[in-house]
Amino acid sequence: MKAGKLWRLLGVAGVAGVAATGVIIARDQRRRAQLTPDEVRARLQDRLAGSADSSDD
Repeated sequence: MKAGKLWRLLGVAGVAGVAATGVIIARDQRRRAQLTPDEVRARLQDRLAGSADSSDD
């Protein structure tokens, strides 16, 4: 394989990786935008309780 084709293939793979990352971030933001303030509060409290439990070890 010639060096030019290798670089082109690496470039295409890089662009595909950036696009896939953008899709994942957008999906996560949409999911978070649908949460109510009460749901966010409950999740944060659960996370805090879980971290307090694990730090007691």
